[in-house]
Amino acid sequence: MTDRLQIGAQWLASLLEFQGLSAKVSPQMASDDSGDSCWLVIDESSLAIDQVNHLIGDKGEVLDSIQYLVNTILNLDKPQNEQLPYTVELAGYRAKRIAELREIAADAAEKAMSSGQEFEISALSSAERRQVHHFLKDYEGLETFSRGKEPDRRLVVRQAE
Repeated sequence: MTDRLQIGAQWLASLLEFQGLSAKVSPQMASDDSGDSCWLVIDESSLAIDQVNHLIGDKGEVLDSIQYLVNTILNLDKPQNEQLPYTVELAGYRAKRIAELREIAADAAEKAMSSGQEFEISALSSAERRQVHHFLKDYEGLETFSRGKEPDRRLVVRQAE
């Protein structure tokens, strides 16, 4: 796995170089309640603030796209059981966003349970919807599902039927 982490860091550093950006990428293994994840952390110390903002993009869209590329390319032609989930981090954006998503999930759970009504969460990327589904799966008496079509797909939280 260490080799795959190093390969991921090198690949991402090369992608950044192709964009004219020179930044060190540090690979790290992380474990949480959803399993192991390979984090590729871009060192922002050699980047200007506008470069960091461009790499993150509006609502993290550029960082999400980079992460999608990393996962697609580095897991290409690998059997499902050998694929690794990569998370691309820059300037603490992912860690901050995960904390925000946990708050959104807890708030939605509380509102759905106290009101007995469905509660919809909009403006989440597909990856963020998956994370919120995961955060809420252990809540007793709740169920989650997605409704609608992109770009207006929403996550619904309600009491289990």
